[in-house]
Amino acid sequence: MNVISREVQLASRPHGPPTAENFALVERALPALDEGQVLVRNLVMSVDPYMRGRMNDTPSYVPPFQLDQGMDGGAVGEVVESRSDALDVGDIVLHGLGWRDYAVGAAPGFRQVDPSAAPLSAYLGVLGMPGLTAYAGLLEVAAMKAGDVVFVSGAAGAVGGTAGQIAKLKGAARVIGSAGSAAKVEHVLGLGFDAAFDYKREPVRRQLRDAAPDGIDVYFDNVGGEHLEAAIGSLRPHGRVALCGAISAYNETSAPPGPRNLGLAIGKRLTLRGFIVNDHNHLRSVFADEVGAWVRAGRLRWEQTSVQGLENAPAAFIGLLRGENTGKMVVELSGGTS
Repeated sequence: MNVISREVQLASRPHGPPTAENFALVERALPALDEGQVLVRNLVMSVDPYMRGRMNDTPSYVPPFQLDQGMDGGAVGEVVESRSDALDVGDIVLHGLGWRDYAVGAAPGFRQVDPSAAPLSAYLGVLGMPGLTAYAGLLEVAAMKAGDVVFVSGAAGAVGGTAGQIAKLKGAARVIGSAGSAAKVEHVLGLGFDAAFDYKREPVRRQLRDAAPDGIDVYFDNVGGEHLEAAIGSLRPHGRVALCGAISAYNETSAPPGPRNLGLAIGKRLTLRGFIVNDHNHLRSVFADEVGAWVRAGRLRWEQTSVQGLENAPAAFIGLLRGENTGKMVVELSGGTS
C-alpha cells in the first residue's frame, strides 16, 4: 500500500509560550511494511501538558522532540495493513505515534482496545494515561485513605477531574478543587467535588483556607507555584503531596521561585513525592478493572474538548496550555491518502 501521511514536526523550539510558528505540517511517503509491522490510520490523538517540556532541548524523564522530525504522543487508530500475526486489519489499537495521520511500527508497540466498551477517546483520557496518572498518584503516591480531606489543583482537567472523583469514590471526607474560571468551577462541582474555587479570583491560600478551615491531608498537584505553597500551608501533620505537574511554570523563561514556606514540611512531617506514571504500570490491570467498572456504571464522569483535524493539533496544544479545555483535550483526525 502506497501511503502519503501528514505529520506535525517541531520546526523551532519555543522561548516562552509556544506559537504556531514552532510547528510545521509536512507530508511524507511511508515505507513498505517490514515483517512484524503494522500500518495504522489514526482516528484520534492526544495533546498533553507534559509535551511542553519535550519542546525544550533539556534532559528530562522523556527525550525531547527533535527539530524537523515528527512529534509523537498518545493516539488510537485502526489497523489498515498488517504483517504481524498479533494484529489483524480492522483492529483498534492504542499507541504512542500520534501527531500524524498514519503510524508504522512493530506490532508490540500497539495495544488492542475494545471499541464497544467506551468511545475511542476515553482510551486517551479516563481509561488511558491521564486516568492511570490520577489513580496511581492519588492512591499509591499520596496514599489517600478513607476520611482524608483532599485538595486537587487543575480539577477541570483530565487528570484533576478524575483524581477528585476517585477520591470521593474511595471515601474521602471532603474533596476540594481549583479551576481557572467560574464555568470550570461549576463543572468541577458537577463532578461531585464538595467545594471548588476560581484561583484567578482571589489568592489560592485564602480560598483554600475558606474551603478547608481545618486543613487538608492530601494534595494532588497539577499546577505548582502558588497552589503548592498554599497546600503546604494547609496540610495537617503527616500530610502527603503527589507532585504530578507544574503547569503554571511550563512556559516560564526563568526558574520560578520555590514555595516560600517549604520549611513547614519539616515540622509537619510532610511527604512531597514526585512521580511519573510509567513507574506505576504494575497498577494498570487493577486500574482498568476498577475505573472501567466505575465508568461503565456512570459513577465516574469524564469530559473532553475536541478539535477537528491534524492541521489544528498545534492550536489544540497551545489552547491546552492556556487552559481552554475542560476535561481531556483531543484531536480527531480524518486520515491521509493511500
